[in-house]
Amino acid sequence: MEYLGSCLCKGVKFKIIGNFESFYLCHCRYCRKDTGSAHAANLFSTTAKLEWIKRETEIRIFQPSKSNHIKAFCTKCGSALPNLQMKGKLLVVPAGCLDTKLEKRPDAHIFISNKASWDESLEKINKYERFPE
Repeated sequence: MEYLGSCLCKGVKFKIIGNFESFYLCHCRYCRKDTGSAHAANLFSTTAKLEWIKRETEIRIFQPSKSNHIKAFCTKCGSALPNLQMKGKLLVVPAGCLDTKLEKRPDAHIFISNKASWDESLEKINKYERFPE
């Protein structure tokens, strides 16, 4: 499989060639902080290859001290980007940065002991096609 992706400003574009073994919605404190949301939605692969197509802006890596958590991001727009972890053996791809339609569904919620207190029964709240008036 081949997936295309980019950051919000389109200064960085990439291609992933291969398959994702897992897709997790992570509720750990690091993922909640770096997404500003209830969880991160990350795809994982030990076999897929990452190819940078366009790098008009710089890509930075941030790793909190004493942590295995890594965040790669565009320095212009701040969008999360793919990164290699475990000495290059694991490709982690934020699902939201893909431009190609993703057929894979999440496998599980992880680190739910860190779940946000407001992240309960969200399927019951109002839904709108656009910003509510």
